[in-house]
Amino acid sequence: MEGKQKSEKESSRSNGCNPVKKPGPVSLDHVLLALQESKEERELRIRSLFNIFDKSNSGYLDYAQIESGLSGLHIPSDYKYARDLLRVCDANKDGRVDYQEFRRYMDDKELELYRIFQAIDVEHNGCILPEELYDALVKAGIEIDDEELARFVEHVDKDNNGVITFEEWRDFLLLYPDEATIENIYHYWERVCLVDIGDQTVIPEGIGKHVHASRYLLAGGIAGAVSRTATAPLDRLKVVLQVQTKQANIVPAIKQIWKEGKLFAFFRGNGLNVLKVVPESAIRFYTYEMIKGFIANAKGEERADIGASGRLVAGGMAGAVAQTAIYPLELIKTRLQTYEAKCGKVPNLGTMSQDIWIKEGPRAFYRGLVPSLLGIIPYAGIDLAAYETLKDMSKKYILLDSEPGPLVQLGCGTISGAVGATCVYPLQVVRTRMQAQRSHTGISMLDVFWRTFQHEGYRGFYKGLFPNLLKVIPSASITYLVYETMKKRLDLD
Repeated sequence: MEGKQKSEKESSRSNGCNPVKKPGPVSLDHVLLALQESKEERELRIRSLFNIFDKSNSGYLDYAQIESGLSGLHIPSDYKYARDLLRVCDANKDGRVDYQEFRRYMDDKELELYRIFQAIDVEHNGCILPEELYDALVKAGIEIDDEELARFVEHVDKDNNGVITFEEWRDFLLLYPDEATIENIYHYWERVCLVDIGDQTVIPEGIGKHVHASRYLLAGGIAGAVSRTATAPLDRLKVVLQVQTKQANIVPAIKQIWKEGKLFAFFRGNGLNVLKVVPESAIRFYTYEMIKGFIANAKGEERADIGASGRLVAGGMAGAVAQTAIYPLELIKTRLQTYEAKCGKVPNLGTMSQDIWIKEGPRAFYRGLVPSLLGIIPYAGIDLAAYETLKDMSKKYILLDSEPGPLVQLGCGTISGAVGATCVYPLQVVRTRMQAQRSHTGISMLDVFWRTFQHEGYRGFYKGLFPNLLKVIPSASITYLVYETMKKRLDLD
């Protein structure tokens, strides 16, 4: 009885599989046999696919048609797939793709997909079994658990029989323009199935268990370091204005900083700012993945289905943990930026740290942490809500229902970040003033709030806001450009 059930299960799994026994080097004849398709049927299929993109019957495809076609086929046109597909298909580089160029791409891609399909299908039964896919991923250095593997197979396996036929494999990857290596295919599956663009304000989805998570962190760390260095003068100016209890004017503040040490004075504290980028990103990244798993288990859902509120909570808590872990560096950076240099001499990191420890005690390193943590959840919530609203508006009124590309997302993220930063800016002013306070007893958050309001009014809570907002656009743009460049250099694109 048990043998009979096993036989029935294997029979069910092999349904639709089509082993190809044709000898000789791989050719389109092998592809036709694997698909059980005649040359005429294949020609008709490719022509029909071309016509899906060529809705205007112009006889060629441009970028807009390819992007629209991908959206119609429910394939994300983000991550430059539309542009890359145009580049790969456009053999004569005239900016558009005619049918012959499209057909040539299809020939090359189906052959490429058949070769890797055969490499994964070690039993050569015409189907990829889950265990074969798992072995191929492991050999490629990709860590994947049973749940993730099941989602991978389920997404590609259209008839839900537990195995992947070549037709299913081809349909999933036919319009993927990059080389079909097992690593690239896994990245593609992550992005198609798991990445939620609305989550960009926190951490990219779907790479928590990937062996290249460290590369993503490195790319993000370098991008953050370059961005912070480029905007360091604005950051120094912001902090100097925040701690001024009298009338704060930008021009006198700039002159004062210049007087302290010319151009280099504008970059004081930037070394620490850069130093904390990678550890802060790493702590936030891994904490976010862990908390997201707890939320998913508590709700009995998949990680990808925890929703905006779940992402907000996970991102906020991860940000709080990361902020707490690196906060002493944040405090020392503020002290360096607000230190009144005599004869241009500024204490180094060791001297400053020792001075705080001896004169103010270890608790001083966490002065201002409470207002800093209080701003994380509201900022993330406002940022996320504004981002989603702006993205929907751009899709409806500007892009006319097509999916927003990376530049539109960058614009939405820049504006939403500025809105979020402005809303929680009073907490940032209070935090900076508490950090800059040099005393044994310390001062409470409520004291700073009250004294600021009493002596400076509401405007006191927004000192330095202008240079802070000036940072937003160049910071976001530089981070985006450097991050994309690093992804290419590290083979993550």
